[in-house]
Amino acid sequence: MTFEIKLPLFEGPFDLLLFFIERDELDIYDIPIAKITDDFLSYLGQLEQMNIEVASEFILVAASLMRIKSKMLLPRPQLDEEGNEIDPREELVKHLLEYKKYKSVVEELGRMADERQQKVPRGNILKELKTLSAGTGVEAEMQDLDLYKLLRVYERVLQRFADEQNKPVHQVIPYPYTIEGQKEKLLARLNRTKKVSFLDLMTEDNSKIVVIFNFLAILELLQSQEIGIVVGEGFNNFWLERKADDKVSA
Repeated sequence: MTFEIKLPLFEGPFDLLLFFIERDELDIYDIPIAKITDDFLSYLGQLEQMNIEVASEFILVAASLMRIKSKMLLPRPQLDEEGNEIDPREELVKHLLEYKKYKSVVEELGRMADERQQKVPRGNILKELKTLSAGTGVEAEMQDLDLYKLLRVYERVLQRFADEQNKPVHQVIPYPYTIEGQKEKLLARLNRTKKVSFLDLMTEDNSKIVVIFNFLAILELLQSQEIGIVVGEGFNNFWLERKADDKVSA
């Protein structure tokens, strides 16, 4: 038996985000960023499994969603000049509202264009007949053919071939890391040792993507109070330790 999987196609990342918001009847001014980020990454993962190339703008929005999620997990919120808390989702909501507004306008213009195409304009029959007869005059066109025109056509063909060969190609490489996987590794390590230096943990692997996943995993474990921080002397000198069961349950 063969199974066929069909995924809806979206014109852009904001079109996909609006689909999630309308599907789950979410408040666009109070987006549950964790859920919508998981849905967005899950959709991109399905595209990669089907060997469908993911556009760069989708990857950019995915990175922005992860950045917003990490900001909301931080224990200290950012404040503006008046002392009010800055919502990390504010810029995303602004772009979504603008996209939604322009999308509705584009849909209305598309409907008007469809109606216009169904109408036949009244034209000058004599002029149209002359235009058609001039376009079918192959013999007259061959009489005006010269070496310069042939070279121009040849040059355009070569330029078109060069443009096709020099088209930019980008390749998306999936990373074998997940936030849940890094959380399990960190908890397993803390079960073996009492505490782990934050600096040692971040410098064990120089890969930038590993550092990002480890940092997000630490933020989520701190948020769920499964681990704690022991601050030492000096700047940027602290350790991570596993909290006791009674502290976690409390």
